[in-house]
Amino acid sequence: MTKKALRPCPQTPNCVSSQSPDPAHRVEPLHYESSGEEAWRRLRQVVLSLPRTRMVEDAAGYLRVEFRSPVLQFVDDVELVLDDANKTIQIRSAARTGYWDIGVNRKRVEQIRSQFRNSLDAAN
Repeated sequence: MTKKALRPCPQTPNCVSSQSPDPAHRVEPLHYESSGEEAWRRLRQVVLSLPRTRMVEDAAGYLRVEFRSPVLQFVDDVELVLDDANKTIQIRSAARTGYWDIGVNRKRVEQIRSQFRNSLDAAN
């Protein structure tokens, strides 16, 4: 069963989400023009190619992975939900512990966005 909504961000500044109404936590969803199947396949390749990534859940239209920081081994959780009707992929990235993440989760989302866009451009 596909999950439609991402978990909400906490009040702490260590989370970003494309479904957050709060501008401090908000990021844009990922957009695509290809088929949902093709976009999802490319997105999975991008996310799983990133260093220190561990797959936690891979269901139809839903992906949850963990990223570990290289030195202190902090864990960040990333969720992705395919919204094929709107040709978007909703994304959430959050530190599991701590208060502030020094912008790591926002940077990760933008890295995924950039690599995803590049993979789609390369296919055309």
